[in-house]
Formats: sequence, C-alpha cells, structure tokens
Amino acid sequence: MTNSPEVATKIDMASMPVQLPTFPAEPVAARARFFNSGNAFNVKLPAVPAAAFREEAARALVATTTALLACDQSEVIDTPFPATTPLMLARYATIAPKDTLATDFAATGVIWYVIRGSGTTRAGAEVFDWAAGDVFLTPGGPDTSLASGLEGAVLWLVSNEPQLAFDHLVPAQGPAAAVETAHYPATEIARQLQRVVDAAQNDTTSGIALIFSSARQEASRNIMPSLTLSLNTVPAREHRRAHRHNSAAITLILKGESAYSMVGGLRCDWSPFATLVTPATEPHSHHNESDERAMFLIVQDGGLHYHARTMGFAFLEATGVAE
Repeated sequence: MTNSPEVATKIDMASMPVQLPTFPAEPVAARARFFNSGNAFNVKLPAVPAAAFREEAARALVATTTALLACDQSEVIDTPFPATTPLMLARYATIAPKDTLATDFAATGVIWYVIRGSGTTRAGAEVFDWAAGDVFLTPGGPDTSLASGLEGAVLWLVSNEPQLAFDHLVPAQGPAAAVETAHYPATEIARQLQRVVDAAQNDTTSGIALIFSSARQEASRNIMPSLTLSLNTVPAREHRRAHRHNSAAITLILKGESAYSMVGGLRCDWSPFATLVTPATEPHSHHNESDERAMFLIVQDGGLHYHARTMGFAFLEATGVAE
C-alpha cells in the first residue's frame, strides 16, 4: 500500500504579492506588473478627515508680509504633494501694502476670494481691480500676479493642483488654457444672490445658494471643468437639512457668529474666515442660530463627478425636520 501524495496548500488570491514577468525579453517588458481579482481592489488609503483650519486664518488676518499659507493635509492623507483634499488645495494669500504676489500654480485654474483689502490682478494680457468681497478666477501657470493697495490684502484661494500633480500634468497656457479669467464684483454677487433669495423653492431645492460659472463653462454650470463654486446661505434661525454627495467640499466661513455644521455626527462651530473640510460621502448639515443670514463659500470637486455621472447627492432628512 502506497502513501497518498501530499496535497499542496494553495495560496489565497488575496494574499498573493505583485506578480512579476517571468522571462522579460527587454526593459519595457520587465516593467509589467500583474495583480488579480482578489488583491487588486482592496487598496486601503488613509481617510480624508473632517478638518477646520482656524490657525491659518488667524495668521493670515494679522500677517504683515507677502506669503501663502496652505491648508495642507498631505501628511494625514498620504499624498506626496500639498493637498487639502485629494484633488483640491486651499490657501490664504497675504500681500503686504503696495507689494506684489507673483504666482505660478500648476493648476487648471485658481478661485480667489478677497477677504480684506484691494488691489489689481494681471492675468496674461488682462488687468482688473478688485476689493473686499470680490471673487475672481484666473488660469494656472506663471502669468498671474496680484498687486495690493495701500492697506495690503488678504485673500483665500482654491486650486486643483493636487488633481494635476496626481497625473504629473502641466496646465495648458494661453489660448489653449481650459480656464479664462473671470471677475465677480461683490456688488454684483449681492445683486444676483438677492434674486435667488427672492425666488421660490421646492422640496428638491438644495438650500439657497448662488452658483458661479463663466462664459466658457456655462453649459456645465461649473466655474472650472473639475471644480464648482457656490455662495451658500442659511436663513436666520434655520438649518440646511442633512445631505451627502460624492464630491469633497472645502468651505470658507464668511458670516455666521452663531452657526455650526454637523459632519459625520460631530459638531463643528464656525469662526470667521476659517476653512472647513467636508470629506466625500460624509453626511452633513448646516445650522444658523443667529438672527442674521449665515453665508459661506463652498468649492467642490463636483465638476469631475458631474462629468462621470457620480455626484450621488441625496437628502438624509425630510423637509423642515430639524436634526
């Protein structure tokens, strides 16, 4: 009687290491790598945390020199480049009186909000003046500079630099650029917002918000191909009902002394010009306990999700029901 041969134990597909070419004939073949249906889809990346950048805002508001202060979470989310969320980077820009900030952002475009002061922007051949409360959009690249007035200036800006850095891309310049300069003066913003406030709402309306776009992006209703910008409001003693979406959101608090957000079940109190991060898919709501309308700017990577048909917006509570 002979012994049965031992049956070798097979390795589980999910435990297999990367598979390398067995006999590559040339360097290009040696670069090939293989995975399988058990180990290729379980990539685990650090979660994007909800965050509040208050110290950066405070430093910007008292700064006397020209500088950029990044709201950087790259160490937490493990990216090799500065990032507030995987695809967006927010900063504060401070410009000393009568000084110039020259920029060279590797981004499709840059969204700016003027917190304080006044000045002039030169973007390629275009020149325009700005003041507190203005929003403007500039293309990325080296052809943009901001010169401040006698009192200096503080601005908030968001770009899609991490999106381009992920693919090692360089933005197109000149006529080939995907973004053209656009200026939204504070007086025009107030006028257009009032038209929205005066309009009727229904159960599907996502709050009271003014959405920024441009002539080139009018069809998509975005401000940039990949980014959206909105001026959101919450009326006095009301709240914006809980909801979720697949885009990440970066928020600048403009007005809301007694306001707060609930993000993933945690309360985040507002403070002037703080930058808040709402991670993608996280349930959240906004609450105003004051007697004045609360206001906040929100930049999202929503353009990408609209294009991919993956925005996934959904309300999580009925109309008028408080959280």
